[in-house]
Amino acid sequence: MTTTDRLTPAEAVRQSGFSLDTLRYYERIGLLGTLERSPGGRRRFTPDDLEWLGVLRCLRDTGMPIAEMLRYAGLVRAGESTLAERVELLEAHDVRVERQIAGLRAQQGRIRAKIGYYRTPKDGPPPAP
Repeated sequence: MTTTDRLTPAEAVRQSGFSLDTLRYYERIGLLGTLERSPGGRRRFTPDDLEWLGVLRCLRDTGMPIAEMLRYAGLVRAGESTLAERVELLEAHDVRVERQIAGLRAQQGRIRAKIGYYRTPKDGPPPAP
């Protein structure tokens, strides 16, 4: 890998969708591990770092708490012997995501029912909010 494969923090922000503050925070708490530094001490992000940020984005966007993200990161860094624990953690998260989706679908049904109600011509008093 050459130095041209490395991204500046600004480029990592653009590609990952995370803010610079979030990237700094994730590095500080140990979610990013040790980032490479330029001779001037500036962070440099590798393609592997960007791939990992994609995983973190997925976990965060699906509601995984930071503590679980840290646990997952630790398991990944611990190596192959932790595969079963990683699967268990991700399966538990998947169940929570599935429940969230089901809850959102139920709420979406209520919204669609209200839309249908408002689109149906009515005689009489105005509809409730």
